[in-house]
Amino acid sequence: MESKRIAVIRIRGIVHIDKRIEDTFRKLRLFRKNGCVIINNKKDYLGMLNKIKDYSTWGEIDEETFKSLLLKRGRLPGNKALNEEYVKEKIKLGIDEFSKEFFEFKKELKTIPGLKSFFRLGMPRKGFGRKGIKVPYSLGGALGYRKEKINELISRML
Repeated sequence: MESKRIAVIRIRGIVHIDKRIEDTFRKLRLFRKNGCVIINNKKDYLGMLNKIKDYSTWGEIDEETFKSLLLKRGRLPGNKALNEEYVKEKIKLGIDEFSKEFFEFKKELKTIPGLKSFFRLGMPRKGFGRKGIKVPYSLGGALGYRKEKINELISRML
């Protein structure tokens, strides 16, 4: 089985949420609506995703979307934007090389010193789906597993 990176986006807020679900979001570093994290496709994480399926969406992220996510929403301390020069200075690799090694599981996000491990996204242009944020993706809504379609959603949220 080929291992992939998974992008997880929190869709719904914190009002009337079960404590166990909120704890799972905290472990994933998804503190706010429209927050995004990149995780590995491991059994432990898949159990967590199953627990939060009614409040989030996820799918396999591709390298191009990851690069644009890093450049547009990557943040350093002081809420400064991540840029190509900073990455080259700190880890001696460009964004393209870092992304390639990230998807080959040779590097992690924490390799870039100071980079925040989550990304704040905006509301998606043209909305989440025709039926809103309380319906599963398979039925036309926003929640749950969406395979490679997560890349389209992220690009609309950047």
